[in-house]
Amino acid sequence: MASNNGDVKLIGAWASPYVMRPRIALNVKSVEYEFLQEQFGSKSELLLKSNPVHKKIPVLLHNGKPICESSIIVEYIDEVWSSGPSILPSDPYDRAVARFWAAYLDEKWFPNVRAAPMAATEEAKNAAVEQLKEGLALLEGAYGEISKGEDFFGGEKIGFLDIAFGSMLGWLRAVQVILGGVKLLDEEKTPDLCKWAGKFSADPAVKDVLPETEKLLEFSKILMAKMKPASSS
Repeated sequence: MASNNGDVKLIGAWASPYVMRPRIALNVKSVEYEFLQEQFGSKSELLLKSNPVHKKIPVLLHNGKPICESSIIVEYIDEVWSSGPSILPSDPYDRAVARFWAAYLDEKWFPNVRAAPMAATEEAKNAAVEQLKEGLALLEGAYGEISKGEDFFGGEKIGFLDIAFGSMLGWLRAVQVILGGVKLLDEEKTPDLCKWAGKFSADPAVKDVLPETEKLLEFSKILMAKMKPASSS
């Protein structure tokens, strides 16, 4: 990777889709960085000091200055390392559309990825799965319009919305297994997204950092075991 401007560190955890976003963005820009892994179940003094408001990962440290929240970090990376490939669209309308769908993913869609495996009843699980499928149908249509026939939402190369959505692919694949083989990304119903997912996962900026499904499945067992006592109490 090319050298970067200043000291760059990223506080995060390998399994977090939100941490995946700045990791991919830094790779797209060929920025060297130090990955500071947080331990599951605890928060380091550096994290609490760097993000005293939300106390959450990821946090980018650039020359000692903290930048918080995954989408904000991605935009910061795009602005600071402007000599690399652009992540955000150059057109104001296209930028607004990309931000809209990224917000939809965080606020409406991904919560159901987390909720489906933890649903207390079969009815609640089915409702979450249906909302996931409805969201993917919307994203299938959005991809057709936004990509303009290219490989990615961002066009010929990975862009802002690719990073926002693609960061969630690892957990989406894991949840399909956890739910007993439910097909969420479906070759018949979402063929374009299936092709996009394959190309995104194989991209050099992504393939070495996107968590493997088996590893996430093992981690999910730890998560569920930790959450069950909390819910029962």
